Amino acid sequence: MLETDFITINVGPQHPSTHGGLHAETVLDGEHIVDLKVHLGYVHRSVEKIAESRTYTQFIPYNSRLDYLATHLPTMGYCQAVEKLLGISLPERAEYIRVIMAELSRIASHMLFIGSLAIDIGATTGLIYCFRDRERIMDMFEMTSGQRLISSYMRIGGFNEDLPEEFYPAVKSFLDDLPYMLDEYNNLLTGNEILQARLKNTGILSAEDAIAYGVSGPNLRASGVAYDIRKAEPYGIYDRFAFDIPVGQKGDNMDRFVVRIREIEESARIIRQALKDMPEGEIKAKVPRVIKPEKGKEVYHRIESSKGELGFYIVSDGGEKPYRLHVRAPSFINLGVLPLISRGGKLQDLIANIATLDPVLGEADR
Repeated sequence: MLETDFITINVGPQHPSTHGGLHAETVLDGEHIVDLKVHLGYVHRSVEKIAESRTYTQFIPYNSRLDYLATHLPTMGYCQAVEKLLGISLPERAEYIRVIMAELSRIASHMLFIGSLAIDIGATTGLIYCFRDRERIMDMFEMTSGQRLISSYMRIGGFNEDLPEEFYPAVKSFLDDLPYMLDEYNNLLTGNEILQARLKNTGILSAEDAIAYGVSGPNLRASGVAYDIRKAEPYGIYDRFAFDIPVGQKGDNMDRFVVRIREIEESARIIRQALKDMPEGEIKAKVPRVIKPEKGKEVYHRIESSKGELGFYIVSDGGEKPYRLHVRAPSFINLGVLPLISRGGKLQDLIANIATLDPVLGEADR
C-alpha cells in the first residue's frame, strides 16, 4: 500500500472583504482534510479596550462595525445593555422601530450569506441577484441615518429622529417583492444539482456537538435545536410577534443554507406585524445628558443576532465611560467547530463549511 506525506495548505488570510482575514491552516492527505487550525486576529481593532476610553454614547458607532453585515443588530444589543444598566424603558413607538430595523438587518445579512455562498462555490450569478435585492435595504438605511453599510441610527433610549415618510412605501414594496426574490434564489440555487452535491452531507454538525461547543443562531438551529433567544428569553417587544423557528435535521451545509432562507421569511412576518401595530408617539426616552451608571453595577444582555447569541457584559465604576466591556461574539464561538466539521472531508468542502458557518470577522476579532 502506498504511503503519502501530509501537506499543509494555508486557506487565507485574504483581503478583509472576503472572510475578514480568516486563516485556516489545513493539513491534507491528498484531498482529504486530516486536521485544521483556525487562526484569527488579522483584523483585530481592540474594540473592547477602546470602550474604556469612550463615553457610553460615543461607543455606539463602534458596535455597528462588529457585525457590519447586520449593522443595527449589534447596535441594538449594546443600547439595550446600557438601558438595562440605567433602568430605562423605551416608548412604544421606539420599540417597534427597533424591531423593524433589526429584522431588516437580519434579512440583509442572510441575503449576503446566500450570495457569498454562491460565489464561494462558483455561482457568480447568485451573488449579483442577492446584492441587487440587498441594495433596497441599504437604501432604507440611508433614508434613516444617511449611512448605508455601517448605520448608526439607534441611540441609548431610542432614536433622535423618526422614520422618514419615504421609508414606509419602500419597506412595504420590498416586503411585497420578497417572495419573488426568494423564488429566484430557490430556482437558481436551492434546486441546483451542483449546489446540492456540494452542500448535502458535508460539514455535518450534530446537535450534541453544537451545544457542547456553544454554537448559537442559525448554525445551532440547522442542527435541529429549536432555540432562538427572541422566543426563549424575549427582549424588547419580541414576545408580541408570531413567528416560527426554522430548524434543520442533519446539520449539514445544506441545512444551514435552507434555515437562513426560511429565516428571511420569518423576519418579513415580524416586520409586517410591527408596521401594522406600530403606535404614534415619542421615539426616545428621557436619558441623562451625561450617562453615569451607579458604581459597581454590572449587566449582561444578549440578543439573537444574525450570527447567533450576541452578548454585552458591562461593568460601571460610576464614571462616564465603561470600566469594562466585553462582547460575546457568536462568530468567534461558531468558528470553533470548523475543524470538527471539516476533518475527513475534502478541501473543496472546507470552502463550503466556512461559507455556511457565516462568520463575520469584525466581531470575531474585535
